[in-house]
Amino acid sequence: MLPWISATAIDQRRALIAAWTAGDAPVAELARRFRVSRKTAHKFINRFKRHGDAGLHDLPRAPHNPRATNADIADLIVEAKKAAPLLGPKKIIPTLRSAYPDLHWPASSTAGAILDQAGLVKRRKRTRRSPPFADVHAPNDCWAIDFKGWARAGDGARVDPLTLIDADSRFLIAYEGLPRPTLAYVLPVVERAFLERGLPAVIRSDNGPPFASTGLGGLTAFAVHLVKLGITPERIAPGHPEQNGRIERFHRTLKEAAMNPPAATLADQQRAFDAFRRVYNEERPHEALGQVPPATLYVPSPRPYPRKVASPEYADGVVVRRVRSNGEIKWAGERVFLSEALIGEPVGLVRHDDRRWAIRFGHLEIGLLDGHAMRIIKTLVKVLPMFPG
Repeated sequence: MLPWISATAIDQRRALIAAWTAGDAPVAELARRFRVSRKTAHKFINRFKRHGDAGLHDLPRAPHNPRATNADIADLIVEAKKAAPLLGPKKIIPTLRSAYPDLHWPASSTAGAILDQAGLVKRRKRTRRSPPFADVHAPNDCWAIDFKGWARAGDGARVDPLTLIDADSRFLIAYEGLPRPTLAYVLPVVERAFLERGLPAVIRSDNGPPFASTGLGGLTAFAVHLVKLGITPERIAPGHPEQNGRIERFHRTLKEAAMNPPAATLADQQRAFDAFRRVYNEERPHEALGQVPPATLYVPSPRPYPRKVASPEYADGVVVRRVRSNGEIKWAGERVFLSEALIGEPVGLVRHDDRRWAIRFGHLEIGLLDGHAMRIIKTLVKVLPMFPG
């Protein structure tokens, strides 16, 4: 067989791949058509399967020059960027190093300069770094949940993307396009995550429904469900989305990768979300993780989702009252309103001082009862973080 003419090798390889992708003929026939050996044809088909267009380039054979980047190396970096526009040099270099371990790859800063020279660097406004998560040292210490701003699919259907992500490993636990951002749609997604991944210690959210309210303890039906499972609902301070910075940063990536533009239907959009979730978890290197994908670090929680979700129990000495159908409890012959989110649930009261009682729901202190004035004093448990009482 005659070798490919070097000046047109890339174009010929691309033509072979196009014919192979279209299913025009068996590989043996394609090899004859393009005047290469079957071994060569298989080699570039396999490279294309693994690395896309970047795999069709010749591998540089010249020794590494510490003072200059080989032109073929630069071409591979540029092609990798074109094949995956959302990846920056800090992710491109580990990806190429994994694909071609025998080559000498430059530092990510050098790769950035190569991409900048090729006009492939997008300038971004520098933003303030968000504060770190408290007490996050291992997978399932904290999950972050949030809605990205909704959009309309091509057929006009509303799409509200719900994101659930592990704060430690950045593993994308759930990524669902919902018709509405309501409890009826959110709870089944979260329960499936609990069944598949176990229970986290904390779930962090903003202060909007269905995650939080302006009522006692910021409780909603969703938060009550979490507390009954022994999960602490942790809330960011109002007006400070940067306190959920890891999920906010993910949403920027999401918008560029999976919703630009939105898909034709809600079902099509969910398929795009599922494909992105797989790549994000299993293939895409993450800078904060040492340039490995989240799936290499995430492990399920050892706390299983129980078959029956039970109401909290309280220790001896705690005065227990069950919240009535109107959200009230009976105290010293008087009716005191607590929260409609707690209807049917037991709350515990522990003496705080001469006139006030701490109100507990499960492991959380959610407010104070002034036994003289018969009124509820709200506490700041709804603001980051919501610590156990």
